[in-house]
Amino acid sequence: MNLKDLKYVVAVAETGHFGKAAEKCFVSQPTLSGQIRKLEQELGVVIFERTNRSVKITQVGQEILEHARQMLEQADSIKQIAQARKDPMAGPLRLGVIPTLSPYLMPLVLAPLKRSYPALRLVLSEEMTESLLDRLHNHELDAALLATPVNDADLDCLPLFDEPFWVAYPPSHRFYHQQSISRKDLENSELLLLTEGHCLANQSLALCQLKTRQDTGEMADLRASSLETLIELVATGHGVTLIPALALRGGWITGRGVMAQALDLPDAYRRIRLVFRRSFPRRQALESLAGIIRGQLPNTVTPLSANN
Repeated sequence: MNLKDLKYVVAVAETGHFGKAAEKCFVSQPTLSGQIRKLEQELGVVIFERTNRSVKITQVGQEILEHARQMLEQADSIKQIAQARKDPMAGPLRLGVIPTLSPYLMPLVLAPLKRSYPALRLVLSEEMTESLLDRLHNHELDAALLATPVNDADLDCLPLFDEPFWVAYPPSHRFYHQQSISRKDLENSELLLLTEGHCLANQSLALCQLKTRQDTGEMADLRASSLETLIELVATGHGVTLIPALALRGGWITGRGVMAQALDLPDAYRRIRLVFRRSFPRRQALESLAGIIRGQLPNTVTPLSANN
């Protein structure tokens, strides 16, 4: 038994498919399947039940899987400790970012980070919050930039900045003639939201004091998977939406004939944090990354100190 065999077991358990697991591990399917069979023969148990249609992990396989993950975690920690001792600012740093933040923040950060730490190789993944948290726990990521608080004893965070929400609307909308927009105005507006799973959709509902999204009427059928699509819907007069301040960069909103106005509400913002496992040994690398991010922010957001 070796760590590579355990990595194969974890990959098959997570994908439920030998072919997909082989792709994930960058080996051929026969190689992966053969190694798992050898491991089963060595242990004298069946880890996976195989049929023509599915792969199911057995009860004893589930117990083995839990220990395999722990062993891989410890092996990864050993590598990270060695890397931290040699140079914490060298080598790969696997960072996850939510989709409503990544396109607007990362272009500000990548070049300054490369100039300051040329030996650091940032490996980016853009996924929604739940997926990023799962990957953090599975040691597939080192850290993640999130816009929701995380209540998890295994995770820690560095606060980065508060990002205000703006309301975007077409020039023909009644908001065009208002100097300020209240929460009641938002409650009575045709609010467009991102699809399920985006934390921005939940934050927009909370800000507008709505318990659920509309399930009837025209707005119920208009949901977008990206901020860009939301803006296109606003531009065609289908409603209004809330956007985070960094998304205002570059004039891509006004270029579509969309108006944007800041909300004068005390809770109209989201807090961006750098979230990581408490056991991650290269904290210095994360603190340096946090410093670079805080130093590149525009004046539309409020940087936070490490003590916030």
